[in-house]
Amino acid sequence: MRLIFMGTPEFSVPVLDALVQAGHDIRAVYCQPPRPAGRGKKPRPSPVQQRAETLGLLVRHPVSLKHPDTQEEFAELDAEAAVVVAYGLILPQAILDAPKHGCLNIHASLLPRWRGAAPIHRAIMAGDAKTGVCIMQMEAGLDTGPVLLCEETKIGAAETTAELHDRLSDMGALAINKALAHLTDLTPQPQPEQGVTYAAKIDKSEARIDWTRPAVEVDRLIRGLSPFPGAWFEIDGQRVKVLGSVLDEGQGAPGEVLSDDLRVACGDGAVRLTRLQKASKGAQDADVFQRGAQIAVGARLAEV
Repeated sequence: MRLIFMGTPEFSVPVLDALVQAGHDIRAVYCQPPRPAGRGKKPRPSPVQQRAETLGLLVRHPVSLKHPDTQEEFAELDAEAAVVVAYGLILPQAILDAPKHGCLNIHASLLPRWRGAAPIHRAIMAGDAKTGVCIMQMEAGLDTGPVLLCEETKIGAAETTAELHDRLSDMGALAINKALAHLTDLTPQPQPEQGVTYAAKIDKSEARIDWTRPAVEVDRLIRGLSPFPGAWFEIDGQRVKVLGSVLDEGQGAPGEVLSDDLRVACGDGAVRLTRLQKASKGAQDADVFQRGAQIAVGARLAEV
């Protein structure tokens, strides 16, 4: 099919690759403009732009899609469909209507649960047992369009957002090619009004670990915010991110280190920290981290 691809972050790259490998005619790739990054704050192209240029595809990165000239340029591509995955800009009605079959969004949740910006993080943080990807016919509302196809998967007991992100990205790549292959046979199903939840963008204020919470909630927070922005605690005035944990047994004062392998007491139960990162340092497994940090048994990781 003649397609326009619209995506920006790493999550979108496997989908672009899958569409190219399936033989679709990618008329153009739309992504967000390069952003200042690194110490020099030089503009850095997004992962999708980098991959699209490597593939020799036409790349466009308008600041907005609201200008009539931009909309006309989009329509002139004569696409049969646009595939949208984590693009990051609002699509005006003129853009939604331009392709013959409209704009198809790959959304990383089981709609209508977790509409919005951070569905993977929120699913883990909420303790959901399962999630998936939906291929949705886009409309003006926030992730409200009818669903063409849905694929489901269990969330692992120790799975982090990074790990689930990669699995759902691969699932989305398979699902969109399946949907495109059977597009005229699929019947869009309106989303039910029951079960709607919103996955608000992650605020950094959520990331500080509250050790007075039950261990199961602390563990979900750590895994849900790994790798970004990363749940954290302070010890000796230093901030430490926790990028991995597992539930464990033990009781003590909230935030108390119960063992040399960094088992930490919570309001109810304990978690064992498995991967940590000091500011301006690389992430380390807990045993390597402890050889340098030497956090003593009985130390407190928070003031309560």
